[in-house]
Amino acid sequence: MLRTILTLLLLWLVFLIGTPVYAFSTIDVVDGHTSSLGSQRGTAVLLVGTDGDGSAGQRTDTMMLLYQPPVGKSVLLGFPRDSYVEIPGRGNNKLNAAYAFGGPTLLLETLEHNTGIQFDGYLEIGMDGLVDLVDAVGGVDVCLDAPMQDRDAHIDLEAGCQTLDGDEALGYVRMRKSDPQGDLGRMERQREVIGKIVQGAAHPMTVVNPVSWWQLNQAAAGTMVRTDDTGIPTMLGAGVGLISSFTGAGISMTVPVSSTNTATSAGSSVIWDEEASAAVFAAIASGETAELEKYHR
Repeated sequence: MLRTILTLLLLWLVFLIGTPVYAFSTIDVVDGHTSSLGSQRGTAVLLVGTDGDGSAGQRTDTMMLLYQPPVGKSVLLGFPRDSYVEIPGRGNNKLNAAYAFGGPTLLLETLEHNTGIQFDGYLEIGMDGLVDLVDAVGGVDVCLDAPMQDRDAHIDLEAGCQTLDGDEALGYVRMRKSDPQGDLGRMERQREVIGKIVQGAAHPMTVVNPVSWWQLNQAAAGTMVRTDDTGIPTMLGAGVGLISSFTGAGISMTVPVSSTNTATSAGSSVIWDEEASAAVFAAIASGETAELEKYHR
């Protein structure tokens, strides 16, 4: 009996570890990025959500820096897609235009140029893949103070607390035109839903249920893209950092902004707060993230 139990336990551990390893092997790979910056303490990974299925040539819907310092709390820093920045070789434009112009490579170069932060890895997921991820964790719970309707986002939700399935969650994170906060409001909802997916993925019942565990890993890998320099250790670290950020053990924040609706050559844009954003970037680049606690929410 003991031998049988030990054998079953071993098989379970092999499945538990083997499933994400297999899923990793199926992820699409693109060329990596050679940073022009010097060495940096800690590890910084760019997490990107595109507006489709993860294929190149699209615009980015979500851009977040996940930073793990040598000591201290991890940081999840959101970049508004309409941020008005300098794109190397392309002049000033909205941040998500960098991806449309040159894919992950130019997007990474643009963020390094404007932040002084060196990126060690890149993970991209098509926002359409959010549907499968939400369904794999059994939906996500949200609470609305007022009804939410947006024809472009295909969303029509009642006020109150409710569980969203994958399609509803996709509309929830894409809704923008009906949000008085615009891009920043959408970013808050994107972080909310991503956080609940991460929490659901880390829940013991997801891990011990072989069907849920398999579906979750395959859903993530099926719509994900990574650079060739983003290996398993970096992805595992990113997973741990995400769990920390969304369970209160890390710092989740957005780049400080001074304006959300400034007229520029690229149209209505988000302008970063020059002094505050520089302080945030410097803290991350130096590995000293304790001072970012004041931005934690």
